[in-house]
Amino acid sequence: MPSKSKNKGSSFERDIAKLLSETFGESFIRVTNSGAYIGGKNTTRKDSLSEAQIRHSKGDIVPGPSFGRMNAEAKSYADFPFHQLFTGTCKQLDGWIEQMLEVADTGDFNILFMKFNRKGTFVLVPFNQHWDQTLSSFIYRSRHKVWQIFDLEQFLKLNQQSIAALCR
Repeated sequence: MPSKSKNKGSSFERDIAKLLSETFGESFIRVTNSGAYIGGKNTTRKDSLSEAQIRHSKGDIVPGPSFGRMNAEAKSYADFPFHQLFTGTCKQLDGWIEQMLEVADTGDFNILFMKFNRKGTFVLVPFNQHWDQTLSSFIYRSRHKVWQIFDLEQFLKLNQQSIAALCR
């Protein structure tokens, strides 16, 4: 029987897939047994897989047919050390970014969905001056690049076209 935390994560992944399906009018699904099929120590598996197999094995969400360049991770946790964002070093967030980028291909649109109990649901995306500027965001600089953190629902609502364009 799966642990409570595994069930919580799987449920959040299904919720994100449903939200993306409703937002974009295409079928997004949770990766079966999502985890590290081609991540971590299993990166070499990509050498023997087709492009379609890789697309269905990376990240936590299998994107809709028009979103072939989307690489999506989803994290649901009880708490998050928001104060560490201000120091420029948040080990937990850096670890999630590493995990997301580990399976990414050149040109992928990398997106991290995050849910924290009684705090909200957020999204971390690469910094882009084309995101709707009416939204409040937080800038986070990892060792890889500059990211923006937004409220999830507002971000999706106001940036649908930009997201779709980046994923094609």
